[in-house]
This record gives sequence, C-alpha cells and structure tokens, in this order.
Amino acid sequence: MSYRRSYKVRARRWARGWELHVEGVGVTQSRSLSDAEMMVRDYIALDTGMPEDSFDVEITPEVGGQLGEELASARRATREAARAQLEAAERSRRVARQLVRAGLSGREVAAVLGVSPQRVSQLLERSRRVPRGRRRRTVDA
Repeated sequence: MSYRRSYKVRARRWARGWELHVEGVGVTQSRSLSDAEMMVRDYIALDTGMPEDSFDVEITPEVGGQLGEELASARRATREAARAQLEAAERSRRVARQLVRAGLSGREVAAVLGVSPQRVSQLLERSRRVPRGRRRRTVDA
C-alpha cells in the first residue's frame, strides 16, 4: 500500500495577497487565492525535492473576525444540510418501498410523496442496489 503525503495549508489574507502557512514546511505567498495551490506545490517541491504532483495539498482560507465566524457557521450549515438530505433520501426510499408493498402503483407513490414518477423509479432502483455483503437471506417456509 503506497502512502501519498498530504500538506495542510492555512491561507491568510494580507495587503498584497495571501500568506500560505504550510504545516511542517514554512510560509510562502501568492497574490491571489486561485494561484495559491501552484505556489504551495512549487514551494514544497523546492523544500523537499519531491515532484510537484507527488503529494496532496489542502488549502483552508482564513478570513478572521466576524466574517470568519460567519464563514465557519455557513460551512457547518452546509455540512448539516448535506447530512439531512442524505437522511431524507433514505427515508423517502424506505417509504416508497413500503407504499409499493402496500399495493400502490408508481404513479400513486409519486402522488403520495409529492415527487415525479421518475423520482419514484430512482428511489426504488437505489433501494434495490444493496452491497453484496449486506443482502438479506431468505428462508423458505
């Protein structure tokens, strides 16, 4: 198993662009955030002798102050929304299966759930795709 090195970078705004604090390596700069990864890769490659494409770079911009707090809050809300969306989709799949088992047609399930018939097809298809190790065994009575 090969291990690919990853470098975490804190990007801090300053008068002439961004200071790029590379964990365990040092600090470099870039005029814009869009150029930051290229500058960091060049800096790490020069410092370590590693090829620029042989490691990963994770840049986290820090804006500080009240705006930084609002940014952190927005990121948390986005993560929570993504989790809630996954949970809602799983619940919809479960309910769609139950409605079909109760004898409703696909169009009826769509009407009950307030979604399109195509969405019902997607929900039911995804619920059929169960990973191999998790399939239920049936026992003949």
